[in-house]
Amino acid sequence: MPEARAVITAVQPDSIAAELGITPGDEIVTINGEPVPDLIAYHYLCADENLQVKIKKADGETWLLDLEKDYGEDLGLEFANPTFDGLRHCANKCLFCFVDQMPAGLRRGLYLKDDDYRYSFLHGNFITLTNLKPQDWDYIERWHLSPLYVSVHTTNPELRQRILGNPGAGPIMDQLQRLAAAGIQVHTQIVLCPGLNDGPELARTVEDLGGLFPAVQSIAVVPVGLTSGREKLFPLRRVGPAAAGEIIARLAAWQADFRQRHGRGLVYGADELYLLAGVPVPPAGYYDDFPQTENGIGITRLFLDEFAGALKENRPVPSRPRRVVVATGTLAAPLLTGLVQRLTRKSPGLEARVVAIPNRFFGPEVTVAGLLTGRDLQTGLAEAAAWAREKDGEIILPDVMLKSDTPVFLDDLTPADLARQLGLAVRVVPTTGEGLVQSFFQPYGDN
Repeated sequence: MPEARAVITAVQPDSIAAELGITPGDEIVTINGEPVPDLIAYHYLCADENLQVKIKKADGETWLLDLEKDYGEDLGLEFANPTFDGLRHCANKCLFCFVDQMPAGLRRGLYLKDDDYRYSFLHGNFITLTNLKPQDWDYIERWHLSPLYVSVHTTNPELRQRILGNPGAGPIMDQLQRLAAAGIQVHTQIVLCPGLNDGPELARTVEDLGGLFPAVQSIAVVPVGLTSGREKLFPLRRVGPAAAGEIIARLAAWQADFRQRHGRGLVYGADELYLLAGVPVPPAGYYDDFPQTENGIGITRLFLDEFAGALKENRPVPSRPRRVVVATGTLAAPLLTGLVQRLTRKSPGLEARVVAIPNRFFGPEVTVAGLLTGRDLQTGLAEAAAWAREKDGEIILPDVMLKSDTPVFLDDLTPADLARQLGLAVRVVPTTGEGLVQSFFQPYGDN
């Protein structure tokens, strides 16, 4: 790993740091004599009331600052990245690795394989625990990094070594037990690969993880994602509708058992399973406190409940006749079609179409909206755009299609590029039930 360098990128006005004369470009060397490898250590070390901070100024001069402050009061410093010694990379060669299946031509950052326990604690990224060194375990236990998010996939040691392509991947139960002994909670996931870790292997894994409750707070079962770029890779097959239905039935039985034993459902199926099987997503109670929405667990239920609430509260504003095209992936299109029909019935003069966009970049088996590229949208919306242009039309896109901090698609096209190419206004809305309702009831240009 590179040497940790806590270089300051910004200093908040009127903060302690600003009063001390700390400026962007300065570097924290130590706090109370300890090095600062990341944002976690920075916050923990800075919590004390009495601090001695060693600063290396941008011109090379060294300052040793002694200060008193209230417990937990922040110094007011900002850094470019949460880890100051780089990103821990993945040491595995997973049979289902999505990055290995990605075509060329996307931005560089999408090809990075991270497996950094600090990002797991800070941002909920899933890690495998296979690249942890003794000092990493000490760090996790010292700072009590809880919860962590762990990709388990299977608790069978030999099978896990095979799936992860790593001879050191076997002792996952020992590792989880060590975390449990340290009082650290974990949220786990199983990427389900038919013929590998399903059937009896899935039952074993769910039972093993359930036995670690309350340290294990959730178990997500997520179908493997496959693209058309699997040439020369292990021959995996996707979870089909029938298999999805069978998994849902098993999940219901496991949940009933866990609720009786632990008072919590504990194991949850990805929304994709329910959409694949064509069965309604479960009610909110199924998801307990919704522990893994970022992993696609329960986000559809939240969307539907929010949609229903927003539909009751909102009333359409006066609007001239117009046409709206709602773009989405092929998986969610049937669900959205029903919702949009309810909206148009309440909005006289409004015509709307939901367009399921095939994924030409990753292949037709990738069906979620968040992995569509700008060029996919350009091709898939051409016909609907011509229809919408006839009557004051616009295109509505969910913001999940765009990078979180910059309005660009995976292929770096922008919504403005798409609007120019299609000759039609493009509006990006929050990927929420309320966002969908508002996009119809408060039309673009009428606010």
